[in-house]
Amino acid sequence: MGLLSQLESAKIHFTVGRHRSDTVMVSLTLVGERVEIDVFEDGHMEVSRFKGHEAIVGGADSVQKLIEENRE
Repeated sequence: MGLLSQLESAKIHFTVGRHRSDTVMVSLTLVGERVEIDVFEDGHMEVSRFKGHEAIVGGADSVQKLIEENRE
């Protein structure tokens, strides 16, 4: 069974995106964790896990600050 079928069977919501020319990224948001799975053409996968709390840390002002801090 493929990755997407396994996630659907487990009722884990995901999004699929393409952020690099050589991979497709499957992103999961779980309780207390965000997971990025890069799937390569040859089938191998690289997984990044980002764990943390789910406390609200701000509002619109925080979004603007993030944008300004990361503007190129």
